[in-house]
Order: sequence, then C-alpha cells, then structure tokens
Amino acid sequence: MIRPARPQDARRIAYLDVETWRTTYAGVLSADYLVGLSERRREAGWRGVILREPRDVRVAVNAAGTIVGFGSCGPNRGDRSFTGEVFTLYVAPDWQNQGIGKRLLIALFRRLVAAGRRSAILWVLRDNPSRFFYERLGGRQIRRKPLAVGGAAIEAIAYGWPDLPAFLAEVSSEDREPEP
Repeated sequence: MIRPARPQDARRIAYLDVETWRTTYAGVLSADYLVGLSERRREAGWRGVILREPRDVRVAVNAAGTIVGFGSCGPNRGDRSFTGEVFTLYVAPDWQNQGIGKRLLIALFRRLVAAGRRSAILWVLRDNPSRFFYERLGGRQIRRKPLAVGGAAIEAIAYGWPDLPAFLAEVSSEDREPEP
C-alpha cells in the first residue's frame, strides 16, 4: 500500500534513506562518507518535511505494516521548464524489483498533478544502477551536471516527464492505487 507519510514514519524513512545510500553507492562514494551518514539528522529532516507538507511524502508499506520504500516531491527547485520535481525515491533492497518503485513514482506523479504541476524532473547520480528504472518508465535524459558528494566529483543526470497527465493516463489500472 502507498500512503502519505506521517511524522512517526520519519525514523524508518531515515533508516531506509541512509541504508539505500550505503548499499547503492558502496564503491562509488567513499566508505567514510557513507559510514558518516546520520540517521538521527535525517530523521529530524524528514520529520520537518512531513510536518510541513505530508502530502508530498509517500511511503510504501508491506502487509506487516513496515515501510519498505518512500519518495518525496514538490515544486521544481531549479529548471522551470518542468513544474514539479521528484526529490527522492528509495526502496529497501530486499523489496526492489516487485513494482514498489513504480507504484511510488506513480503516486508522486499523481500528487504533483493534484498540486497543479503537469511535468516533472528527477535527478539521479550517474552511477546509480537503478537509474535505468526511470528510462523504463518513460523518463528521458534531459541534462547532466557535475556534483561534489562526500568529496567525490560525480555526475548527476536529470530525467524528465513533460506531460504527467498523459503518463498517468497510460498507466495500467493494476499499477494505480486509490488516493488515501
């Protein structure tokens, strides 16, 4: 089930945030940087985001009630040719390749459209092996930019969806979840 995040979800979201970074970027970013990621700081940050705008953060919950993925979205922070932005989308490694990421992305796109944002951009580090997931879901590489992450120079790639309503109209009914 996909639902809006609640303040009490911040701890689990922070855990997933840190652990997915450590798993995904091992060997890409320095071990010192990854070990230094703080769940406590991320928990405080996520709690603040959820309290400000809970509808912009979605969580994927398994049958046991455990959060196994999350994502966040809002107005585009940069390039104004896309009105919305997906800021984060992470699924626990043991829960990947089960359609959860796709359902989360659809839920985030639905949220953006409900907020009047008809297009979206999403930035991902070039060395993230999951970035091809976005291409399979219709994202087009639209730009690249250099970043410094943990002292490492790395490239980020932007994927864009210029027409979210059209994308959502094409999504099959089994991938849709009712808005909670």
